Amino acid sequence: MVNLELYKVFYTVAKCGSLTKAAQELFISQPAVSQAIKQLETQMGTSLFNRTHKGMDLSAGGGKLIYKQVEEALTLLEDAENKLMELKTVASGVIRIGATDSIFSNVIADKIAEFHQRYPAVKLELISSTSPYTISQLKEGKCDVAFINLPASDDEVRFYGTVALLSDIFVAGKEFADRAAEIIPLEDLQEFPLMMIEENTIARRAFASFCETLGVRLSPDIEVANWDLMKKLVIKGMGVGCIPREYCREELSNGELYEIKTQPALPVRGVGVALAKHTTLSYAIKEFLAMFSQD
Repeated sequence: MVNLELYKVFYTVAKCGSLTKAAQELFISQPAVSQAIKQLETQMGTSLFNRTHKGMDLSAGGGKLIYKQVEEALTLLEDAENKLMELKTVASGVIRIGATDSIFSNVIADKIAEFHQRYPAVKLELISSTSPYTISQLKEGKCDVAFINLPASDDEVRFYGTVALLSDIFVAGKEFADRAAEIIPLEDLQEFPLMMIEENTIARRAFASFCETLGVRLSPDIEVANWDLMKKLVIKGMGVGCIPREYCREELSNGELYEIKTQPALPVRGVGVALAKHTTLSYAIKEFLAMFSQD
């Protein structure tokens, strides 16, 4: 059987009408093109081209007889190759997503649901933990993409971008509703029973760092493991909690919680995406991340 590459050279020469132009299109030398044509003519037992001063013309008894069929065959092969390439750009496989419970619920749940509708063949594994532990899972190869509280830094991780902003505020239940109209100096919050997220979290570290820059030291009376528990305890009157506004909008709207305004207000934080530093992203992960850059 004739080598397929010889047919490709034949088709390119016929299309270009020149050995030189064909060589340029094929990224090979002109002698290599000429040799390929001679080899094909030998195997076919007939002359395929008429060599003229203008270039290469298909011969009536050879090249013109096979040109159409060769063109159709090469087109079919190209279509087949394209179909195989499309398979490589179909979202499939597994994406292991790490985040805190609150980030899952308040930041990325809608995107996860939308992605699942678009790409039902992709299996999603949701790994819930604190941001520091999620980063360690990422570095150990147990997580593909992490959504973490910022600020964070790690030389073994690359940070992809910010997908949401969080405005930390102090909230209280109905017992402290009369204080909602005031603006309280930050250091005076210690007079309240104070509730904060546990100490080993990025959110707590960011809060402590901000207070330190002001020379303010606030010690919580109660530490809790997650924001949902904090909201419930604050609503029950157990104290004033520090929580992102974005995580308690409903409770603020319906009057279950009241914002205690402070001077100064706490700085805005972010939720960012972290990826393992030297990992090649699958098509499915790229498509998942692209959903966050569309907003």
